[in-house]
Amino acid sequence: MKRVITMFVAAAIGLSVVHLSAQGQAAALPTADQIMDKFITAVGGREAMEKVTSRVSTGTFEIPDMGVTGNITISEKAPNKSLAVIELGGMGTVREGSDGVTAWSEQPGAPAQDKTGAELAEALRSSIFNAELKYKTLYKTVAVTGKEVIEGNEAYVVVATPAEGSPNKLFFDVASGLMVRQSSTRQSPQGPLDVDVYVTDYRPVDGIKVPFSVRQVTSMFSAVIRLSSIKQNVPLDDAIFKKPAF
Repeated sequence: MKRVITMFVAAAIGLSVVHLSAQGQAAALPTADQIMDKFITAVGGREAMEKVTSRVSTGTFEIPDMGVTGNITISEKAPNKSLAVIELGGMGTVREGSDGVTAWSEQPGAPAQDKTGAELAEALRSSIFNAELKYKTLYKTVAVTGKEVIEGNEAYVVVATPAEGSPNKLFFDVASGLMVRQSSTRQSPQGPLDVDVYVTDYRPVDGIKVPFSVRQVTSMFSAVIRLSSIKQNVPLDDAIFKKPAF
């Protein structure tokens, strides 16, 4: 009986230690505000970010498993306009854009189509310039849920849930503070699609660190964007973000 009691006490103590350890780990997690503030500082600071109101990025686009290659140009303008143009060798041109009110996509050989519902909401959020500075207004709730290892390094996990659409998981490197991955379920013409986006190769451009490499992984394909040029505060006509008439 004494041995049984001793074992019970040891187990109880063990459970208490585990419980306290878990409490300590939870308490050790920073808040979403602290993680975002560290990210903003890591890329150059709020003041430097607010000085940039437009950006044009150019580089290459590749789907390695399919042997597809091409060129990509991404144009962005504050407060909420974006246009991505992918020129695929021998296949045509893909365009996706938003003028801040509407969003659309255009495939080779087909007219541009408006996005609606959750797909529209996602596109409009994605088009917000300097969205990291406005995350509190873009999401209904933002919570730090723990840590995960991303490509060998620890990262804080932040789950941002919008009023419409699926939650977006953001991963921030514990050491550098930089965002290294996003995971979400996006709406597409083919239905919901799980997407993981890895961002790497941050380089300073006009005092702000910008990722020059983006890898997108889905169940259908994986695509890699390698940027060669990023120009900021360039003049952009609002007309380029409008859906093509035909």
